[in-house]
Amino acid sequence: MSTQTPIREQNLSKEAYEQKVKAQLDKLNAQIDELKAKAQQAKADTEIEYQNQIEELSSKRDAAFQKMEELKQAGEDAWKDIQTGFESAWKELEASFENASKKFQ
Repeated sequence: MSTQTPIREQNLSKEAYEQKVKAQLDKLNAQIDELKAKAQQAKADTEIEYQNQIEELSSKRDAAFQKMEELKQAGEDAWKDIQTGFESAWKELEASFENASKKFQ
């Protein structure tokens, strides 16, 4: 499982970028759901580790979602600045997801 980091493209419109971000968050939600399913199948001690990782990922996903909402509300002049904040939140989320995935392989 891997997430795809949003690629900063200068020629990408705000609307196209929003659609791209939403698709990536939807994909991540599916991956988190997959981890939840694995956690339900895990033994009790491992399940606690899964749940901790899922909580961390969910928190970081929520932060990325909040940045996406800020992006939606931003005017044309400000959205590039908000894009930078989203990119940072996404990289942190991606790193956490990769660590969780490796830990439970």
